[in-house]
Amino acid sequence: MDEAQLIADAVQGDLNAFNRLVLEYQEKAFNLAYRMLNDDAAAEDATQTAFISAYKNLHSYRGGSFRAWVMRMVTNTCYDELRRRHRRPTVPLEPLNAEEDDEIESPAWLADDGPTPEEQVESLELEKAISHCIQGLPEEFRAVVVMVDVQGYDYAEVSEAIGKPLGTIKSRLARARIRLRDCLAGFRELIPAFFRLGEEVIN
Repeated sequence: MDEAQLIADAVQGDLNAFNRLVLEYQEKAFNLAYRMLNDDAAAEDATQTAFISAYKNLHSYRGGSFRAWVMRMVTNTCYDELRRRHRRPTVPLEPLNAEEDDEIESPAWLADDGPTPEEQVESLELEKAISHCIQGLPEEFRAVVVMVDVQGYDYAEVSEAIGKPLGTIKSRLARARIRLRDCLAGFRELIPAFFRLGEEVIN
């Protein structure tokens, strides 16, 4: 993919070129939004909104990492959604049983249609624990740790995407990792032995 040419064409109004860029980055954009918002529908909406915003603001792109530029749109959209959530009442994380007005212990949307060997169960529980701990991070920490530790971006790209100095990114990441370590210590039985040291969870 000739990204530079696609960007140039998109800036000139070539929608097909922009759509190719969307296809290239939509999975990473959605994954970031999902980790930030912890909701499929909200992540889909945020991703769509971010790409619409990116298309409308292509004229403001001044070079550098286009991926980081797009992820900045995604991050800002997620921040807006999180601020909106804070302004309205929260809802239960589990769906309610309509007849008994009680939480369903094992809702259907958590079921796995595939085989469920012990390893898959443990992996799912670990993923849920990690997701829980990431959701417990402050918004600015959450974005940094997702981009660096989950999606593998380098510090410079994250700095560009977040719009903060490199030193701030490194500081936030270090503090986020400490919080994640402390949170995951409460799920010690789910952490593979390779990542344990005595009674502590290590990076």
